[in-house]
Amino acid sequence: MSRFIVNSSKALSGEVCVSGSKNSALPILASCILTGGVSTIKNVPVLSDIEIMCTILSHLGCKINRVDDVITVDSSNVNCTAVPFELTGKIRASFLVAGPLLARFGRAEVSLPGGCTIGTRPVDLHLKGFSDLGAEHIIKDGSVSISCKELSGARICLDFPSVGATQNIIMAAVLTKGQTIIENCASEPEIVDLADFLNKCGANIKGAGTDKIVIDGTNSLKGCTHTIIPDRIEAGTLMVASAVTAGNVTLKNVNYSHLSSVISKLTEIGVCITEFGSDINIKCTMPVKTTSIKTMPFPGFPTDMQSQIAALFCFINGTSVITETIFENRFMYVPELIRMNADIKVDGRTAVINGKGGLVGAEVNATDLRAGAALVVAGLAAKGKTIINNADYLKRGYCNFEDKLKKLGADVIIEE
Repeated sequence: MSRFIVNSSKALSGEVCVSGSKNSALPILASCILTGGVSTIKNVPVLSDIEIMCTILSHLGCKINRVDDVITVDSSNVNCTAVPFELTGKIRASFLVAGPLLARFGRAEVSLPGGCTIGTRPVDLHLKGFSDLGAEHIIKDGSVSISCKELSGARICLDFPSVGATQNIIMAAVLTKGQTIIENCASEPEIVDLADFLNKCGANIKGAGTDKIVIDGTNSLKGCTHTIIPDRIEAGTLMVASAVTAGNVTLKNVNYSHLSSVISKLTEIGVCITEFGSDINIKCTMPVKTTSIKTMPFPGFPTDMQSQIAALFCFINGTSVITETIFENRFMYVPELIRMNADIKVDGRTAVINGKGGLVGAEVNATDLRAGAALVVAGLAAKGKTIINNADYLKRGYCNFEDKLKKLGADVIIEE
């Protein structure tokens, strides 16, 4: 079990480059199945979740080659349409191969996925979308078998703008006959990036980034070269780390518009953020002001950032309130912050944080990926040493996290 050790650090300063988006790379890698050819994906972060997706693609028959942050996928000889639990049980994004397999081969058998324990995240919206396109499914012994004689375009209205369901339905629909319209769909930047990749491959997708996507089916797709967008959650986490240490940090390779809600809230509490093209500077002099946050689908405040900003609120005198609307178990990190002398009360999906101006180091456990990041943020400004167990979670979503923090002057180390 690896441990992330954080000592009370001085104000972070300097500049680092933000890696490519994990949440964009995973569906794009899965969608390479659709092309039946060779695609080159650039700016792919080096993360355990990416490695698992590549293993899944290899299991299906894809040839994978990786050099640094460039992955080449040759899907011309895919010869399997079933993914066992020993692979899918490791990451939630494993279910994203279902749409491409169904579209290309008319069948897919995928064990129900695993991942962080932040909520149920059911796949019912994915399956409803597949059914609307003409597929049938059977769930047995923790595995989903999906099949169809032929997929046809349809009008699909999602009950909730699920990112994963939107991505899977897009990938299933691009090779169908006719037109598919997805309403009340997710509008996250990762959806736009997937659509951009597929359009380069020959798909006809319009409206990505809005709540209505229109897909005109095509007979086949070809491979292409594509560069993954910057990781907005990594950028947001580093912004909060800079703020909590009263730092002065410049982040390179950032899309400002992808971070609008995070920037808005940090600016509201008194953090100075300046844009320079694809770079942003974060400057903060503690203490800052309290505020309230409610997580929402994009362009609202991202659920993947609420634990990190909760850690920041612990250092701000006064009361801040966080309401979580996406995942029911997002507050599992709270008892760990309380170990560090935080004053947080949780009532259902609302957390009330009574900031006292500081925390103290302690031995804590990362309960999921973003919880681990929150504990790192807390440890940077807490008095003394913070030992974060289960640090492997951080390797799922933060590329070279230790090195980036060290480059900014943080006193951190990973013990394997």
